[in-house]
Amino acid sequence: MIDFTRKTGLPPEQEGYARRVAALAREIYGETPKACVVTFGCQQNVSDSERIKGILIAMGYRLTENQQEAHFILFNTCAVREHAEDRVYGNIGRTKLIKQENPKKIVAVCGCMAQRQSVADKIKNSYPYVDLVFGTQGRHRLPEWIYSRLAGGGRRFELGMEDGVPENLPVARDGKLRGWLPIMYGCDNFCTYCIVPYVRGRERSRTSAAILDEAREMIAAGFKEITLLGQNVNSYGKGLEEDINFAELLRRVCAIEGDFRVRFMTSHPKDCTKELIDVIRDNPKISRHLHLPFQSGSDRILKQMNRRYTRARYLELIAYVKEQIPDVALTSDVIVGFPGETYEDFAQTLSLIREVRFDSLFTFIYSPREGTPAAALPDPVSREEKGKWFDELLRTQEVIGKENIRRRIGTTCRVLCDGKATAEGWLSGHTPGTAVAEFEGEESLIGQFVEVELTGFDNAYQGKVIEQ
Repeated sequence: MIDFTRKTGLPPEQEGYARRVAALAREIYGETPKACVVTFGCQQNVSDSERIKGILIAMGYRLTENQQEAHFILFNTCAVREHAEDRVYGNIGRTKLIKQENPKKIVAVCGCMAQRQSVADKIKNSYPYVDLVFGTQGRHRLPEWIYSRLAGGGRRFELGMEDGVPENLPVARDGKLRGWLPIMYGCDNFCTYCIVPYVRGRERSRTSAAILDEAREMIAAGFKEITLLGQNVNSYGKGLEEDINFAELLRRVCAIEGDFRVRFMTSHPKDCTKELIDVIRDNPKISRHLHLPFQSGSDRILKQMNRRYTRARYLELIAYVKEQIPDVALTSDVIVGFPGETYEDFAQTLSLIREVRFDSLFTFIYSPREGTPAAALPDPVSREEKGKWFDELLRTQEVIGKENIRRRIGTTCRVLCDGKATAEGWLSGHTPGTAVAEFEGEESLIGQFVEVELTGFDNAYQGKVIEQ
């Protein structure tokens, strides 16, 4: 297990490396060094990058979005979709000229894609100007690795997995009102299409004390919305010495003093409990939004996906959610064209969508991932045919989504005002569900919760502020 004796900042041995990096980098570059972090993929990657940025600041780097002026360039990568990998390789390739202009600059690649040995080998052989590759763990050792390279050491490829969770690392958050708070890492589900358990490792929960401390820090810093993150938040608590589950963690977060809202993602249907739904119902601080990926409406395909729930079980959960939280916004993930899926299977997905009536869907055409069981399955349906199914799904959801929007016009909700809208004198904010609302108001409302009556819709809800 990782053992950090300090309550804040870097581990003691890495703190020493950080001081050496700060001095050596300034000597080499003749100025305060700058770092650029480019993030691909999910919210978990965004959260990881915030911690990497915090570590870089602790080493004396200033952050920049300009790769050309940066002395350290890092790509935090995603392995879920092939298109994401192609984009990463394109971005890495463009750093070749930057390194030619100044070979002392450091280029690094990390994250889910980098965790795969085949990718690390490709970078080693085809991108010789990449100095450092590390996976989804070990970022707390970044000062050591950067110092080694600056001091003349060779290229490093660090793909090792570690037990435990490094706590209390520095964080440089991207936002000021809405922020990410990881509660666990990894996944034990091994859905047959998914690469995540192989690149993120097994489930590892943070202690409730560490999570609550970070939540309090965020609230004290002015954050009004906190999103709890995990590959499967419903599994939170597994492996911890304390007796706690996700529902209880939510209760404890909501018990913190302050005016704030809590979201979470992602939930797995097999672990979603009535206790969790009841906690959402009973705590007004929790967003009235549930993202519950169903992936397919066919029991045959769900079994091949190793999802470990049935269509009936999913619909039973949704019925309970709607009964207990009538104003809930429901969203989900759907995969179209899983290997062996027939149109009859796909039709069951369409019928589930019509029955549940989601507010929005994240939809994907199946993309094989090397190393997953599904990648070896026969896949006789053409990409063109899958595309037709996909378009049919989008048309179906578009109709339902518009009907849901019309149903909410005339209602009132609590909106977190987080900035100006495009129109002069108008502001923009996030509803308790998934939508954005725009309304007239003074800029002094930015950063506050306001009651808004939804009066119309044009790309976003239009509304008016109810006098407080």
